[in-house]
Amino acid sequence: MWVVSLCLAVATLLLYYARWAYKWRNPRCSGVLPPGSMGLPLIGETLELLIPSYSLDLHPFIRKRVQRYGPIFRTSLVGRPVIVSVDPEFNNHILQQEGRLVEIWYLDTFAKLFGLEGESRLSRVGLVHKYARRIFLNHFGSDILREKLLQQIEEGVERCLRKWSSLPCIEVQEAAFDMMFDFVRRQLFSYDAHETSADATEKINRFLGGFLVFPLNVPGTAYHRCLKEHRKFIDMLKGILRERLNSGKTSNVDFLDEAIDSMHDQDFLTEDFIVQMMFGGIFATSETISSMLAMIFKLLSGTPAVLEELRAEHKLILEKREGQSTALCWDDYKSMTFTMQVINETLRLANFAPGLLRRALQDIPVNGFMIPKGMAIMAVTAALHTNHDVFENPLEFNPWRWKDLDSGTISKNFKPFGGGMRQCVGAEYTRAFLCAFLHVLVTKFRWTEIKIGDVYRNPVLCFKDGVNIKLSESGKSL
Repeated sequence: MWVVSLCLAVATLLLYYARWAYKWRNPRCSGVLPPGSMGLPLIGETLELLIPSYSLDLHPFIRKRVQRYGPIFRTSLVGRPVIVSVDPEFNNHILQQEGRLVEIWYLDTFAKLFGLEGESRLSRVGLVHKYARRIFLNHFGSDILREKLLQQIEEGVERCLRKWSSLPCIEVQEAAFDMMFDFVRRQLFSYDAHETSADATEKINRFLGGFLVFPLNVPGTAYHRCLKEHRKFIDMLKGILRERLNSGKTSNVDFLDEAIDSMHDQDFLTEDFIVQMMFGGIFATSETISSMLAMIFKLLSGTPAVLEELRAEHKLILEKREGQSTALCWDDYKSMTFTMQVINETLRLANFAPGLLRRALQDIPVNGFMIPKGMAIMAVTAALHTNHDVFENPLEFNPWRWKDLDSGTISKNFKPFGGGMRQCVGAEYTRAFLCAFLHVLVTKFRWTEIKIGDVYRNPVLCFKDGVNIKLSESGKSL
């Protein structure tokens, strides 16, 4: 009898698994799902997405499926069914429909690390989103950039580059991350005297090594190490917040002061919420700009004509303000036409993230298919940036192409900072910082390449062996 019972139990388990696997592979839908494959149970097709691709083109995971299924297809990533779209009209549409057709959504790994699980206050449309956007604009937006931040960036960049020039070699992304972290923490919470920049940077760099992996929280895995480093960094930020709260003194001079002052009026402003906002600000600013700077050095190393025109533009800026204030001003920044073309072209080619994630709030018909309510949608805006119909020879670094593109074409086909109401609040800050950096770099320094590693995606942009240079002040020997 025990043999019969065992066989029945095994058969029941197999039937249950088969039924579960069928439902998982065929999500409930009131119409026809977009074509595609869900891959292996739970793992889905995640492993293929994580295979490095040594190209600036779209990741092969996406390109192959577009060729097989069309511009909208279904897949499964890190345990979640996802509809992937490279259709420009559909992507533009849903990015304008937040709060109606879709809401912002994050992969489980990202959501857990940034405090965005479930109906998180950071992901909701409305009062909280408006507050978070406003407070970041107060400390990183156009007004403060114009008033004082641009000059502070110029001064900070020059100090940092002089330090770099004293070293035999620097790896650009790591050194730039240190620079960015030091600068952004001054804006967020003045200055943390309790921990050196190197210690804090090491923590966040170890964290970055594991946040885009399968969320397997087992000792020895990258995700487990990532969570461990995340806790350490969050504890550091909590200590800074509690010290400020215990002092009872706020002067409203930095981000943290303003957030503490707002706790009396906004009931959603808990200590955890403020810490997560600070962590998000550090991550978004430091990681994005440091990666951009590494990419700029890599691209300039192979295009001397671009570097020559950059130097000519910034030499003209210096000549125009000769005898006046030597500090970089807003008019100088806005006059950097070719510099902005270089930055746009770098942003277009870099495509640091594979796409923007949303979740359907209702069934969404598209091209004869139906995206079910609750399904995640990845709008692959990077596909716009490599569109042969808009950008001739799209994998070529050609800043001059932007002279011939009208504003309408750019707005529809260039979305490095997202789109709709969720467009990155730090877009102007990023551009201004990069312009100021390039201004100081090409007018006061020279560099030689020691070793320029290859670019690859898995799926975010990475640099194999780094971008290593030797920097020297102009007029001094390298």
